[in-house]
Amino acid sequence: MVIHGIKDTILANVHSQWRKPSSCVSFFEESHIAMAAYSIALLPGDGIGPECMDATRIVLDQLVQEFSGLDLSFKSHRAGAELFRESGETLPDQVLAECLAADAVLLSAIGLPDVRYPDGTEVQPTMMVGLRRALNVHSAVRPVKLYPGAPCALKETGPGIDFIIIRENLEGLFASFGGGAKVGNEVATDTLVVTRKGTSQVSDFAFRLAQRRSGRPSDGKKMVTCVDKANVFRSMAFFREVFFDAAKAYPQIDANAVYVDAMSLYMVQNPWDFDVLVMENQFGDILSDLGAGLVGGLGLGPSAEMGEENGLFQPSHGTAPQLAGRNAANPMATILSAAMMLDWLGDKHSDPVCHDASIVLEGAVAKVLADGKIQTRDVGGTSSTTEVAQAIAQALSHCTATSV
Repeated sequence: MVIHGIKDTILANVHSQWRKPSSCVSFFEESHIAMAAYSIALLPGDGIGPECMDATRIVLDQLVQEFSGLDLSFKSHRAGAELFRESGETLPDQVLAECLAADAVLLSAIGLPDVRYPDGTEVQPTMMVGLRRALNVHSAVRPVKLYPGAPCALKETGPGIDFIIIRENLEGLFASFGGGAKVGNEVATDTLVVTRKGTSQVSDFAFRLAQRRSGRPSDGKKMVTCVDKANVFRSMAFFREVFFDAAKAYPQIDANAVYVDAMSLYMVQNPWDFDVLVMENQFGDILSDLGAGLVGGLGLGPSAEMGEENGLFQPSHGTAPQLAGRNAANPMATILSAAMMLDWLGDKHSDPVCHDASIVLEGAVAKVLADGKIQTRDVGGTSSTTEVAQAIAQALSHCTATSV
């Protein structure tokens, strides 16, 4: 693939490292080779969620116009905290059925801090855990990638920052969700669950992803790192054992393990030495936000939750109710999540049009960031959500992808 109309410095960074642009070999089981019509279930959610989703639609609608053969149909559904406030439901059965029937789910942001259950917990986690389990999206992917023009928390960035955090998405400490115990006002417990099946699944996913990437920025070495606390917890020692069992099927990829506390240090000291990191659910939840802080913040942090059949795509940030209705939120994380969605659809359906569209969409975001003229406040600008979306939509025509 070749992207035209972007400076060489951006070109070197825009070919997303969650994909292999020059290949349309399915990351999952190959399906049909056709330019299909894809149904996308939209969950705008709460707070700034609807504004970010509207901005993403501006860009996706323009992308469909730019690409002959790209056919996306969207259906929006209400879900989340505001709906719970009105009806007592966060995710109605009919909405869940629509998500299961769709080719992919694009979610913006869910939850509000003042909408809680009687026990004091927020409604968002219950909805999200339930949705993940229903979709069986076992692997969560969080790119940590520094784009030209994005603010960086580090003084030195070495050869660049571009690694992936993969968290097992259905087990770990989150498996205890709703099932913990509280004894009076003195003791509370939750259980961390690690299974061979779940750990094998996410480890295999991580190695397959590493095969498609260009390796770590420091030397191009393809590497998967298991992040755990195997020196203390039996569950983590088991996670590591299963990880290295999975590694035997990928002798061409380096496999190593690092304790989670040490990794939080290394991510700050030398992030360019990492390629793909795989870890338990809670560890991934924490370290992925640290990673986002290195490369411009959650407003630039996309995420994907993937299984063999279903994909759920959403920004890493929350609902930021203090910004809601002000047209001030950064829509780039949602837009980049949509790019990941297109890439996943391209892989799943062996569809080169989706692959090309994904590359162009990410390229347009990178171009607007590098230009530095139209940016929201979180990345040093004064532009509105809509202005950023319009700038990205206009940049699409300068980022045409063609097959070579």
